[in-house]
Amino acid sequence: MNDSEYGLTASIWTRDVARGEEIGDDVEAGTLFVNRCDCPNPDLAWVGWKNSGLGCTLGPRGFDAFVKLRSHHIRLTHG
Repeated sequence: MNDSEYGLTASIWTRDVARGEEIGDDVEAGTLFVNRCDCPNPDLAWVGWKNSGLGCTLGPRGFDAFVKLRSHHIRLTHG
């Protein structure tokens, strides 16, 4: 699985879930499924590793690629 320049999603299928999680620790992917591949949990971020995009979506950092912070200092009166 790691022999790729991409690492968006991986899926491990096994009867031994504990072993699947153990194998998953070595998989270079931002999103890992064990015994499923249908849809992500809406409470977790969809994360890209390697050349699979920047940052993550569906999480608090999901907007980072779309915004740039700016501080505005305005004086409403002269004097």
